[in-house]
Amino acid sequence: MTPESVAKLAKRGAQIEVEAGLGLSCGYPDAAYTAAGAQVTADRHALLAAADLVLRLRKPPLEEVALLKAGCVHVSYLDPFNERELVHKLAGGGVSAISLEMIPRITRAQKMDVLSSQANLAGYVAVLLAANHAPKIFPMMMTAAGTITPARVFIIGAGVAGLQAIATARRLGAKVSAFDTRPVVEEQVKSLGAAFVKIDLGETGQTKDGYAKALTEEQLAKQRAGLKKVCAESDVVITTAQVFGRKAPIIITHDMVAAMKKGAVVVDCAIESGGNVEGAPHDQVQDRDGVTLVALANLPGRVPVHASLVFSGNLTSLVEEFWDKEGKKFVLKLEDEIIKGCLVTHAGEICDPNLKARLGAA
Repeated sequence: MTPESVAKLAKRGAQIEVEAGLGLSCGYPDAAYTAAGAQVTADRHALLAAADLVLRLRKPPLEEVALLKAGCVHVSYLDPFNERELVHKLAGGGVSAISLEMIPRITRAQKMDVLSSQANLAGYVAVLLAANHAPKIFPMMMTAAGTITPARVFIIGAGVAGLQAIATARRLGAKVSAFDTRPVVEEQVKSLGAAFVKIDLGETGQTKDGYAKALTEEQLAKQRAGLKKVCAESDVVITTAQVFGRKAPIIITHDMVAAMKKGAVVVDCAIESGGNVEGAPHDQVQDRDGVTLVALANLPGRVPVHASLVFSGNLTSLVEEFWDKEGKKFVLKLEDEIIKGCLVTHAGEICDPNLKARLGAA
């Protein structure tokens, strides 16, 4: 939470306690939170044990779940489909856990959509990382010493991160092309000044929430074959393909990297969910036969001021949407479509039927 968000909630009557040092990486001293109306304390265990509503970024360590009191609401990233033990512990502790990744993509919930706000920044950072590691500049330059041709940047995946990467690479002067399994995004790609690469994969599409549907192995093989030629011609390749609740699909194979020109750069934005590049090292930069593979985790965290600004805004919007002005508290409206979509555990049970089927009853 930023001090500005704290002040908004304090005006609504919320009693806010903030962990000491929370905002230091973004330039917010503890005094700024105190001035905004919060109480600052260094006792993390006491904070967790007393809270009716816990707002945080990452999923809680298992040992901290036991500190939460029964009936409290815990809001954070949870990665629930891959965190069986954590979800069962939250249910067993009587915690009402909201998974930020599962907030439905409806108009009313757009202001709470942390995936979009953070992916937007990740796409921007990915291009800057590529430009920093590339041995050539992005824009065309005509000089007395000769003409420098623009770098060729290829973006795979035209979701929020991919579209921001396209826009940022274009601003830097690169010649940009992009690919996505969803034909519906072609118009968006072209509107940003990039070329849309078409590969016939048969029937594809998107989920009701706007995400790309997972491809079959046969479709993935066709996709890789089609992408190989484009990658070989590119100076920079940025991959952004992820499927919620599953390991990221392998899009760039070893032989595709081997076919790329020396000095090329590949940025894997999906490394936190397994990576789109075969054998990509988690949170590392690797030289692979002259190709620089950038597989750094937490890309939004490299611009922490604005990552925190928008994340805090998302959380504040969620709290305000379900704030009871009279009782001055957060009310968990179980029949509301937003809460129904993102509530993972409540009253000792796993709520989401798909999650329950995958993880088993609490």
